[in-house]
Amino acid sequence: MFIYLLQTGTGAPSSGPFGGGTTTLVFMGMIILVFWLFFIRPQTKKQKQQKKFIEDMQKGTKVVTIAGIHGTVNKINEDGTINLEVSPGSYIKMEKASISMEMTAAINKAPATTDKK
Repeated sequence: MFIYLLQTGTGAPSSGPFGGGTTTLVFMGMIILVFWLFFIRPQTKKQKQQKKFIEDMQKGTKVVTIAGIHGTVNKINEDGTINLEVSPGSYIKMEKASISMEMTAAINKAPATTDKK
């Protein structure tokens, strides 16, 4: 009897092949939520951390640039640049934004101590 109702088209009205507009909207909302959780939110969090890192930079901080240049901050200029001392008496003027937070954290991390007996 159920097969007969489906074939004749009588009974409950069909909402289409995808189960209706409500289901599609819920599914699209879930996709947007997943994109926000896994792509947009972590990126904005990382940008905020990078901005705070650059604002907190001080003279004497050992840093690494995005290009891989190691040096020490000698002077922080008002125009958004820094003077980076790459060797004693040798300075490079660079943008603050070119300092890598991840690589700088890696070189400033305290080396692990191993106790050998």
